[in-house]
Amino acid sequence: MIREVVCDVLLGLAVLTVAAAALGVAVMPDAYARLHYVTPAAVVAPVLVTLAIFVQQGLDENTGETVVALVFMIAAAPFLSHATIRAMRVRDRGDWRQPRQETQPRQETGKPSAEEPR
Repeated sequence: MIREVVCDVLLGLAVLTVAAAALGVAVMPDAYARLHYVTPAAVVAPVLVTLAIFVQQGLDENTGETVVALVFMIAAAPFLSHATIRAMRVRDRGDWRQPRQETQPRQETGKPSAEEPR
């Protein structure tokens, strides 16, 4: 009985995580900001589902396979995010190595500002 309750709570948290991530993706203004909200759905929710499987099944073969799949998902997540950002920069700028344009031009006063090293 308690296993079922804990399993349901973990699965409910996974669903809430994915729903919150989807909401974040929907309200963010650009693709770069949206990518931050994909991470909880790609990393946190699978961890919660794996824990739910572990609570429900105990230590057996299915749990081991789920943990192996989770390890691969967590290991691949940073690489997939990096590749996605690089593809977006190539699409936006033509070359991923081009620096980002400054939003405000610097004022040339001849005096060093507080932010610039002397």
